[in-house]
Amino acid sequence: MRAAVFHAEGQPLAIEDRQTPVAQPGDIVLKVAYCGICGSDLHATEPSPTPLEAGTVLGHEYAGIVTQSASPLFAPGDRVIGLPLRECEDCRPSGTGCRDRLGIHCARNRIIGLVASEPGAYAEYLAMPAHHAIKVPDSLDLRTAALTEPLAVGLHAVRMAGSLLGARVLVVGAGPIGLAVTLFARAAGAREIVVAEPGEARRALAAQLGATVVESAEAAKSPDFIFECVGVPGVLAQCMRIAPLHGQIVVVGVCRVEDRVLPRVAIRKELRLQFVLGYTRDEFVIVLDMLASGQIDPAPMITGIIGLDALPTMFEALRRPGSHAKVLIDPSA
Repeated sequence: MRAAVFHAEGQPLAIEDRQTPVAQPGDIVLKVAYCGICGSDLHATEPSPTPLEAGTVLGHEYAGIVTQSASPLFAPGDRVIGLPLRECEDCRPSGTGCRDRLGIHCARNRIIGLVASEPGAYAEYLAMPAHHAIKVPDSLDLRTAALTEPLAVGLHAVRMAGSLLGARVLVVGAGPIGLAVTLFARAAGAREIVVAEPGEARRALAAQLGATVVESAEAAKSPDFIFECVGVPGVLAQCMRIAPLHGQIVVVGVCRVEDRVLPRVAIRKELRLQFVLGYTRDEFVIVLDMLASGQIDPAPMITGIIGLDALPTMFEALRRPGSHAKVLIDPSA
C-alpha cells in the first residue's frame, strides 16, 4: 500500500510503499476513505522536546470500510470511524480498552498516527483495535463521518463548560476546533455566538455556521463564556483581560510552549478557567448521531479534498495561516 511517511523535521512527507497491515486478534483493517489533516499532525512534525519518531505515518481523523476483521464485532464491508487509541501492553490483552477507563487521558495510551509503532491513516489501509471502532449510520456519508474526531473535541469542550442555554459565547479562533465549538455551542442553546478570527476566509466560514464574526476578541461585549481555540502564547492572557466579572474561560487550544498570565486579573474578576483535552467514546457516538440526524451541519468546514500525491505540498502549506479549515485526504484519489 502507499502511505505518507515522516522522516525528519524540515523535510516534506514522503509517499512510500508500505506493507499492507493484516488484522491481528481483536483488530480490524480498514480501507481508508478519508483522513483529515490535523493541526496536531503539523505541530508534531515541528521542533519539540519530544520529537516525532522517524518513520511515523500520521493521521488520526479517519473513516473507512472494513476489509479484514479478527473480531466478532465487525465484518468486511462495515463502514466505520474510530477513536485513534492504542492501550498500553498491560491493558491491550483484555481487548476492551483501558482497565482504568481513562481513554485518551491515560499517560500510557498511544495515539494512532503519532508514534511510529502505530501507523495512522495517511495511507490506503489502517489497522486498529476493533473495540475503538464505531459503525457509521447508513444515512451518513464517509466524508462527513471523517470529521467525527475534531467535532468530538468541540463537543467535549462545550459539555465541560456546563450549561450554555441562553449564554453569550465568544469563540477565539475559527480553525477546525473553533468551528466545531461554534456548532455545538449553537446546539447547546447559546443565544449569541461571536467568533473572533483575523483571517477573512475563516471568518466567512464561521458566518456560514451562524456566528457573528469579528476580527479581534476585544470587539466582543461581555461574553459569559470564552472558548480559547488558538493555543498561541498571549491569547489566554487576552481572554482573561476581556472576560467579565464571574466569566468562564474554556481552554481548548494547545499551547506547546510556556505562557505567561497575571493571576491577579482572574482573581479580581473571580474567573473560572476550565482546561479540556480530547473526548470520550460516548462523544464520538453523539457526534455521529447528530450528524446523521442533521442536527449539525459541518459541511463548510471541509475546504479541500486531496490525494496522497498532493499531501506533502499541502501539508507544508498548512503550516502558514490561510483560507483552509479542514483538508481531507482521499488515498484512492
